[in-house]
Amino acid sequence: MNRFILAFVLTAALTGAGSTAAQAALHAGDAAPEFALPSTSGGSVSSARLKGKPLYVNFFASWCGPCNEEAPAVGTLYKKYHAKGLTVVGIDYLEDKSSASGFAKKYGWSFPIGVDDGSAGQKVGLFGLPVHVFIDKSGKVSTVRYGEMDAPDIEAAIKKIL
Repeated sequence: MNRFILAFVLTAALTGAGSTAAQAALHAGDAAPEFALPSTSGGSVSSARLKGKPLYVNFFASWCGPCNEEAPAVGTLYKKYHAKGLTVVGIDYLEDKSSASGFAKKYGWSFPIGVDDGSAGQKVGLFGLPVHVFIDKSGKVSTVRYGEMDAPDIEAAIKKIL
């Protein structure tokens, strides 16, 4: 079974997601969804504090196979483009801080990680994992991808928002 389909089925089973979530899916040109989530490092991570910056939001979960496969590339590209102005936020979907921190540590992620109770995922129409949202400086969604991305595709989306 395709890993994305499996991730979709598992996420739908856990969240009761269905056609409503798919209808709420983000598209390029949409206004970026707002979120404020507890952070794994204490405090919170908020889209309001990130306005005006090119932002890559990566929704993941530690149990998600495709999320684990692409995580090294996400970390590498963050390190490559952070000095050029890129902000990255990881959002762990429906897990606890411990799971989110463990995932980030496993892959050497040094960017903020938020823990989502489902509210942020709902705003992007999450119906499976991973989900990638690239937001330009004006606050508009530049690229959104529901499903796994390879490193060249992530890098191309990053370059569009820098």
